[in-house]
Amino acid sequence: MPTPAKGPRLGGGAAHERLMLANLAAALFEHKRITTTVTKAKRLKPYAERLVTFAKRGDLSSRRRVLGLISNKGIVHELFTDIAQAVENRDGGYTRITKIGNRKGDNAPMAVIELVLEPVSAKQAVVAEATKAAEKAAPVAEEAPAEAEAAEAKYAGSKPATDDNVAPEGFEVKGNEDSMKFHVPGSRWYDATVAEVWFDSAESAEAAGFAPAGGDAAQAVEAE
Repeated sequence: MPTPAKGPRLGGGAAHERLMLANLAAALFEHKRITTTVTKAKRLKPYAERLVTFAKRGDLSSRRRVLGLISNKGIVHELFTDIAQAVENRDGGYTRITKIGNRKGDNAPMAVIELVLEPVSAKQAVVAEATKAAEKAAPVAEEAPAEAEAAEAKYAGSKPATDDNVAPEGFEVKGNEDSMKFHVPGSRWYDATVAEVWFDSAESAEAAGFAPAGGDAAQAVEAE
């Protein structure tokens, strides 16, 4: 007779063990909690949770696999409807084992194994709601980059500085906020200046309080 994968064999043979686990699982799904020995409860726990995982999938193939183990269609129907719905938000841990002492007579250690059907904790529910809210808000944030960019502009007729110091289309006047000076294209120091803000015209820069670098003459001489 082959040796069990782990732990003592339940019953006289492998087929008997499979029948015992199937009957225990059926009783667990029907009554939601059963009392048995600690050894049987520990062997039943992964067996029953695997069947619950099939029930959460809910497809025809999973239902047929469970029906191949539990022949009672009423219990299988309850597993795939009520129990699967109750543990929908759980990622595992569908059963709980509680030791209750030894049995009178043979002194065997006993335990209660039950389905964990209560809702997930409040903290887990809050995290799930926050995740869903973030997923819904993500497309909205992507759809409004222009509004975010407009909010970053400090002055009328301006755009924020760019990392590559390349002028945005239509905004070629460089502004320096440290000196509050501006440089028009082709003027002295234009190429050597790193823009801290871009303006669409010299008039917009002057309206924002910026003065021409080196005076009007310095801006106009090289521009001609």
